[in-house]
Amino acid sequence: MKRFYLLGFALLLAFDTLNFVCFKFAGAHALPMELSMAWVARVFSNPWIYGAIAGYLGAFLTWMSLLKHAPIGPAFAASHLDVLSVMLVSWWALAEPVSATQIVGAMAIVAGIACLAVAESGHVAPAGVATS
Repeated sequence: MKRFYLLGFALLLAFDTLNFVCFKFAGAHALPMELSMAWVARVFSNPWIYGAIAGYLGAFLTWMSLLKHAPIGPAFAASHLDVLSVMLVSWWALAEPVSATQIVGAMAIVAGIACLAVAESGHVAPAGVATS
């Protein structure tokens, strides 16, 4: 089951990252934004939009599969690792700047996920709550 979680969340991160990066490229290639059929045609003639759609669909299907088996608290928190993966890919592949605030935020996300994972694995009860 542990392998299922690791593979599932890695796949979820990959699909989410694909989605966000492709959506960024699709948006950049669809400029200037205007309310017209020419703009709609420009959006859908660009292959990046299909990568974004594939990322959305893949992430949705992976997420639904994970929710069947994973505890909801840690699963929901771990699904937010995409913030970190997109930030890293954007910095590495797109040369986007990463601020100290973004690094602190990413560390907070990872720390929160780690706390939830430890609590879930050890079945730690909240303070003042007796366990049986």
